[in-house]
Formats: sequence, C-alpha cells, structure tokens
Amino acid sequence: MRLAVCAEMVYTELPFAERVRRIHAAGFDVEIWDSRTKDVAALKSTGAAFSSMTGYSAGSVVDADSCDDVVRTAAELIPTALELGIPRMVVHSAELIDGHAARPAFRATGRMWATGARTLARLGELGARHGITFCLENLNTILDHPGIPLARAKDTRALVEAAGHPNVKMMLDLYHAQMGEGNLIGLVRDSLPHIGEIQVADVPGRCEPGTGEINYAAVHRALLDAGYRGTVGMEAWAQGDSDAALAAFGAAFGRV
Repeated sequence: MRLAVCAEMVYTELPFAERVRRIHAAGFDVEIWDSRTKDVAALKSTGAAFSSMTGYSAGSVVDADSCDDVVRTAAELIPTALELGIPRMVVHSAELIDGHAARPAFRATGRMWATGARTLARLGELGARHGITFCLENLNTILDHPGIPLARAKDTRALVEAAGHPNVKMMLDLYHAQMGEGNLIGLVRDSLPHIGEIQVADVPGRCEPGTGEINYAAVHRALLDAGYRGTVGMEAWAQGDSDAALAAFGAAFGRV
C-alpha cells in the first residue's frame, strides 16, 4: 500500500516545490491539483513520485452542454501528467470554481446519468492511449460542495460501473463519504473492484487522521483484509504542525 500526501494542503507557508520536497523526504508520494499553476520543471526536479492531479479544467462530466470541454481539457493536461509520471487524473461530476459548482444542480436527471457514463467512457479511451486512469471523485454536498449532482460515493461508483472501462475508476474520498454517507468500511469493501485510489481526512475539520471521529486504524485493517494494495492519499489540512500531520497519517496506515 502506497501513501501519498496532497501538497496543496500541508506546509502551506512554503513555496510549492519546497512542499513537494518535504513530502518526498518524509517518504510519501505527492498529490497536486491544478498543474497549470505549477512550475512543472521544478516539481520534476524534486525527484518525487506523484500519485494524482486534477484531470480537467472546464466542463462537467454529467452536463451534455459542456462534457466535450472535459475531454478536451483532459487531453490538454495529459502531457503534464506524462512528464511527471502521474498515473491518475481526477475528475468530478461538476465544473468546480474555487470548490463550488459553476452551475449548481440539486436534482440529478436521467440525461445526467447517461451523459456521465458516456463521458467517462470517452475519458477511459483517452487514458488508455497514454497509460493513465481517470478517477471520478465523490464529494459531499452538505458542507464543501453544495449543488453538485451525482456526487455521493454510491453515485460515482454507479457511473464508473456504467462506463465499463478499465481506465475509469473511483477516487474514493472517505472524508466526503463520512460527511454524506458513513459506513466507510462497508463502502470500501463494496467499492473495491472500482477503486483507483483512496483519499482520507478526518471529520470534522478535514484535518489529518486522529483529529476527528473516523477510526482510520480500523479502516486500514479493513483495507488490508480486503486485499487493497493501491494508494491511500491524505488530502487534509494539517491541524497544527505539518510534520506531525504526516506522522499521524503514516501511523494510522501502518507506518512506524
């Protein structure tokens, strides 16, 4: 099981490349969000292994009027993913602007379901040509991302299943799932064949494991028992010291 840390959310007082160096030096892979704002050459020079990046910059997977923009911008970002050796590119069931839905929708339609499955299949074909997996991330609509349709883990899993492509998986975010659904261990077990990567943060606060209500040691045991050997990424703010946050994450997932 590989462990990764989101460089967008820790060591925030440091320049971005230095954050990546710190995470890499601590023995973790690195997640980034919008690569267009980064000095890609500087990131590459750190020697870090990168786990995932945001995989589109416009449009919505489930919106028939803008889904072509998702595929187009995904294709534009693939060269960066290849340069950094990033195996997974993350998409969502909405166009996000500063984390908020560009066009809020509070009810999913049949057209959204059909469009989402077709768009993901198109992304799968694009990814297959370059050895990249597109991962659809679940989000919570209670606090962080209101107005995003088909955002729950069970909905993202259904869309991934409907796409039916080996280069389309779930980015199963357990923070968002706890906020909106709960039953994390059951969710992990049921979703296992469709998971491309797992992301974690504690509830409430979206900080490192051990700062909230989720028993991540139990989640770790359940993942091992289920045979999961993929990546677990900490997409969480450091409650205090970033070094301590990374240590707490590592300890929760078996690193001593």
